[in-house]
Amino acid sequence: MVSTEERVAAKLKGPLLRYRVLAYVTGVALLLLTVAFILKYGFDSAGMMSWAGVTHGVFYMIYLVLAVDLALKARWSIKGTVLVLLAGTIPFLSFVAERAVTRRVEDGRKL
Repeated sequence: MVSTEERVAAKLKGPLLRYRVLAYVTGVALLLLTVAFILKYGFDSAGMMSWAGVTHGVFYMIYLVLAVDLALKARWSIKGTVLVLLAGTIPFLSFVAERAVTRRVEDGRKL
């Protein structure tokens, strides 16, 4: 007989994996955008800005959808969901949030 925790863990496995991948991709894209800003405003070189901003924007939108999907399936609080959604806007924070979310979801705890 399968326990409730095992069923929940199995149900969240796919959404968690998708969230984790996009958290990393969004974090890397945000770091590239940060470098682009430094190059543009510190060294007057705007070449990277043309693609870095769009790249992060596209990945961040996908990140938002996947984070909300995981939040709904894992039954997170609104506050926890909003904090995870904002993590994709601050350099390095998406990596920290990804680890915290993964630990909590794998332990069966809500955010």
